[in-house]
Amino acid sequence: MKSVTVSIDVPQAPEHVYDFLDVMAHHERFTNHYLTDWRYSGPGRGVGSCATVTAALGGSKSDVTIEVVEADAPRRIVERNVSAAGRRLAHGVYTIEPLRSGGSRVSFTYAWLRAPLADRLLAPVVRAMMQRANRTVMRRLGAELVRHVSAAGS
Repeated sequence: MKSVTVSIDVPQAPEHVYDFLDVMAHHERFTNHYLTDWRYSGPGRGVGSCATVTAALGGSKSDVTIEVVEADAPRRIVERNVSAAGRRLAHGVYTIEPLRSGGSRVSFTYAWLRAPLADRLLAPVVRAMMQRANRTVMRRLGAELVRHVSAAGS
């Protein structure tokens, strides 16, 4: 299946964006519209940080284990996602690039490495649902970054 990428430009520097995204618990704030029941394990940040969540998309629910498997501050975070009893394996990759005008472009790419037959048969629908959900994630991430910077500055 082809990957899905969404992006947003934010006023925060790459280091600030990375510092926020590096904390697994922060992800709940901007993904809880479709990822719920967060259960954490491992370190709170960096490689090995892990969460198991319940994903609700397209009328179905599935537990997903999300683990950070690679971190390259302040540019990139790679998560491994396992769901559907191991039949679905994917990578979620956050890429943070500085903008010439200041701030950062944050991109998130969801790439399936293995998918159940139903996902493959409905690939255009599955990709559209993921793209829509992750566009919302990016908008909410932008708002959370503003709140996070404001709270840190007070």
